[in-house]
Amino acid sequence: MAVIGIVREPAGEARVSATPATIASLGRLGHTVRVERGAGAAASFPDADYEAAGAVLVGRAEAWGSEIVLAITAPGPEEIALLADGATLIALLSPALRPDLVESLAQRRITGLALDAVPRISRAQSMDVLSSMANIAGYRAVVEAAHEFGRFFTGQVTAAGKVPPAKVLVAGAGVAGLAAIGAASSLGAVVRATDPRPEVADQVTSIGGTYLPVDVEVAASTDGYAKATSADYDRRAAEIYTEQAADVDIIITTALIPGRAAPRLITASDVARMKPGSVIVDMAAGQGGNVEGSVAGERIVTDSGVIILGYTDLASRLASQASQLYGTNLANLVALLTPAKDGRLVIDFDDVVQRSVTVVRDGEVTWPPPAVQVAAAPAARAAADPVEVAPPKKMSTARRVTLIVLGIAALFAVNAFAPAPLPQHFTVLVLSVVIGFSVIGKVHHALHTPLMSVTNAISGVIVVGAMLQVTSPIPVVQVLATIAVLLASINIFGGFAVTRRMLAMFTLGNSAKGGRK
Repeated sequence: MAVIGIVREPAGEARVSATPATIASLGRLGHTVRVERGAGAAASFPDADYEAAGAVLVGRAEAWGSEIVLAITAPGPEEIALLADGATLIALLSPALRPDLVESLAQRRITGLALDAVPRISRAQSMDVLSSMANIAGYRAVVEAAHEFGRFFTGQVTAAGKVPPAKVLVAGAGVAGLAAIGAASSLGAVVRATDPRPEVADQVTSIGGTYLPVDVEVAASTDGYAKATSADYDRRAAEIYTEQAADVDIIITTALIPGRAAPRLITASDVARMKPGSVIVDMAAGQGGNVEGSVAGERIVTDSGVIILGYTDLASRLASQASQLYGTNLANLVALLTPAKDGRLVIDFDDVVQRSVTVVRDGEVTWPPPAVQVAAAPAARAAADPVEVAPPKKMSTARRVTLIVLGIAALFAVNAFAPAPLPQHFTVLVLSVVIGFSVIGKVHHALHTPLMSVTNAISGVIVVGAMLQVTSPIPVVQVLATIAVLLASINIFGGFAVTRRMLAMFTLGNSAKGGRK
């Protein structure tokens, strides 16, 4: 049975790597959990809740000295010194940017698992900490922008005048960007977005944004993360940013490339073109920034009155929610590493997820892992031979005339020999069929279902008339009336069933749109 230590994060980080809810999950895997006192206080998780969930409260040295240590921020030299020999550390290690940390862990024969190296494959989505935190950070970026912005996001018409909606540009439509687009759109802003991956255009549109295409061919991403763009793309994108900077009120930048400094998107001249009081949220400030003039962790006001926010703790500003998602991702990873649920951690390098996150194993540096291809550019389809479709055979004129003559003859025969009032009813029926066929035949096929689902309710008239004839003394009339009631009832119930189903579709569609506006 392994002992897991939940450590208290350094000052400035309000999140915690496990919540009382995830403590219970870790316990069911056979692990004993120690929690450093006060670890969850900043995220509104008191020590008493951890004790109630089955954790043992300990001091700093005991928590860091556990067999398995769960953390958020990468440890410094002091924390590494507290780790037990042969321990396993699971945290955001940023191995591509911190090779010195990887080497320090290897010297202590520590096994290090980097949560920011989880591959973006379907099976690993439940462990994808970066996506969970980016989702929260994107939402919080809009909240911070709204706090600094001096107007409504939504447009309004009031007795005091008309208020135009805010215009928001989101640079980068990854997880953080989509979260920002959705949040800004739900507040009523006019949202535009750019991204080098044209396949995200539908996602942007689906949550209320407008995708601004850059008409330059871009190579598809093969690992789920953004790639460096070409010079042609950068040149055209820069033109779009310059154009948009003069028009929008808020810019939110999210562009990051794993293992590299953040690309520069917004120049100082672009910032100067923005209106006084405009807001820029640079979500990449911690890795160099997408905006010229942004400072990591700082709020800057330019000479032209533009506010630039370089906050690096956006997810931490929603500490309770972020801790819950982070802790759940972490518990899912520990569950993968504890297949027998016996409290023994087993790292299987044949598993692509486990191999990708392991940067150091028993003192051996295993970073970088083999490349994991999660997406590929669609292969060009071979030109298929055209298939000849035979045109539908049309009815000959002679046959059509013959059928019309037979129909007219049948109508006259019924009128000549049938007892009253059958001729009158039969004539009305024939005329209804002819007129109905002519009307429905001219309606587009896609509209047949909603049209018939409504008009079939008219069958209720047939039901009433047929029910009046069921008690007729003539047996043939009784049989025909019963059949009429049955068929008309099927029409009615079927029509209303289709109508309800279609109304439900429209209701869901409108609700989704309403939530995105």
